[in-house]
Amino acid sequence: MDVQRLLIFREIARTGSIASAARSLGWTQPAVSQHLRHLERQAGTPLVLRRPRGVQLTEAGRALLRHADAIATRVEAATADLDALVQLRAGTVRLAAFPSAGATLVPAAMSLLARRHPGLDVRLREAEPPQALGLLAAGDVDVAVTFAHAGEEPPGTGELARVPIGGDPLRLVLPSSHPSAHPSDTPLDLRALAHEKWVGGCERCTAHLRQACEAAGFAPDIRHGTDDYVLTQALIARGLAVGLLPQLALDAARDPGVAVRPATGIRPRALYVLHHREADQIPAVRSALRALQDTAAGRVPF
Repeated sequence: MDVQRLLIFREIARTGSIASAARSLGWTQPAVSQHLRHLERQAGTPLVLRRPRGVQLTEAGRALLRHADAIATRVEAATADLDALVQLRAGTVRLAAFPSAGATLVPAAMSLLARRHPGLDVRLREAEPPQALGLLAAGDVDVAVTFAHAGEEPPGTGELARVPIGGDPLRLVLPSSHPSAHPSDTPLDLRALAHEKWVGGCERCTAHLRQACEAAGFAPDIRHGTDDYVLTQALIARGLAVGLLPQLALDAARDPGVAVRPATGIRPRALYVLHHREADQIPAVRSALRALQDTAAGRVPF
């Protein structure tokens, strides 16, 4: 049965006449009568008896009215739920982010989102870019915060929308006792560290470190490997290696035993937010994107 016709029939029963239902609905009386006739044909039996002063429900009409009342209740509940989602009084947005963004930029964006839309349920999963893309493709998250080193193909495919949100500078991290550890904004040439032991990071970060060192004319002696930037700095602070860390990692946690210098010729890695195309039409996703962009642009402190 047509839901609209059921709701029109309910209004006829509620108001007691076709004319009153037409006024309540803002329709013409013939239009309401026509919908009632169609519904009675579908039901295979009269639903109302026309009286001079209105209508009287038949037994079939009274039975159908109980269902029409239940349907109206569900329609009203659905309307309220959708309105809450559109107005961001409810809803869920699921984020995936690589560790250093997950410790800095993303919590700040989540906090901003909570202030703007307290009813929104925001959930975070930590994942390196390849895993985050997998989660996004599988529908397990709505938004993925990823990165690409200079010279790398940006993450994502034609099925995903990719929104650039800025850059993350890479810094040389040295033991505080190192001869080149004096505070300086002057970039340090990688060749000055050609004979040092190095600590690498994730697979992609280690590959980028090798490429940068090889471009400077030497192959780095990578003795250690860890995705944990706290462990990376602990190794460096104790004089066991030097390293190359993104600024976001240093913003998240800074070991007092390390010194940080900019590096000659090392370009920032690019940060991106990815989502399925047209998902930014969903209010919760659109608001999450805006919060991430505002935070990355420095309008919200980490």
